[in-house]
Amino acid sequence: MARTYLDFERPIAELDSQIEAALADGKDISDLEAKAQEQLKTLYGKIGPWEKTHVARHPARPHYSAYIKALISDYTPLSGDRKFGDDHALLGGLGKLRGRSVVVMGHEKGTDTDTRLKHNFGMANPEGYRKAVRLMDMAERFNLPVISFVDTAGAFPGRGAEERGQAEAIARSIDRGLSLKVPFISVITGEGGSGGAVAIATADKVMMLEHSIYSVISPEGCASILWRTRDRAKDAAKAMKITAKDLKRLGVIDQIVKEPIGGAHRVPETAMKTVGAAILKNIEELSALSSAELVKARREKFLRIGRSLIT
Repeated sequence: MARTYLDFERPIAELDSQIEAALADGKDISDLEAKAQEQLKTLYGKIGPWEKTHVARHPARPHYSAYIKALISDYTPLSGDRKFGDDHALLGGLGKLRGRSVVVMGHEKGTDTDTRLKHNFGMANPEGYRKAVRLMDMAERFNLPVISFVDTAGAFPGRGAEERGQAEAIARSIDRGLSLKVPFISVITGEGGSGGAVAIATADKVMMLEHSIYSVISPEGCASILWRTRDRAKDAAKAMKITAKDLKRLGVIDQIVKEPIGGAHRVPETAMKTVGAAILKNIEELSALSSAELVKARREKFLRIGRSLIT
């Protein structure tokens, strides 16, 4: 399948073409591959917040369904919020992570035109967040850890969503995450946008892939508000501190998950395997804590965010 190259990745496109041609001719490609890896390492070693924004949105980056297929066995999807209907942007269900029963949920953006439309580009409606609450209730009832995969530009801002109580649904999902009496792990796998992301990320451990972004608004939206033009989105991305490194320093996230050289979209299998190992390690550590200890530590963690900046 043809690769999609971001603007700053163009230098590697020619090398990839040479590798493909050499493979077709049965030639040795070891030198070319080594050169390509070095080029990728150089390129990704100097990208800034705006470039990371594009990496986080890369169409080949693995989404929820890919993580489920790679990491979760015996997966049984659960549908509906028992109030209005089923939301296809936020999916969830039961499954096993390396033999351990878990409840999983996350945003699904889709991989082509049809699936992107079906999943509303990962932007959930109120029924999606009420489904999330339903899943967390079930996890607590059966004492199962919760894993969430966050990848959304934000909750759907349409009129119907607002009429059905979008803000209230997000708030209740945030509150349910904070009060959950079982281990809760969240992974920002791509784009973590606004309350639509936080709604399923009030976890004991919030992990973030190296080239993902997490923010209260998109760089384009921020630029439109501050400077009345989207042309300054690059400036906004830098000012907003949306990268994993910045957010770890600020205490917004707990752990950075390293991606393969060239990003998760280049070697998705390796990226997902690394994420799976990190999730399992955190679940094992959190399982040693009591329900009361989990709730107390989680609430205190979120209350501490930003306090170190106040002097």
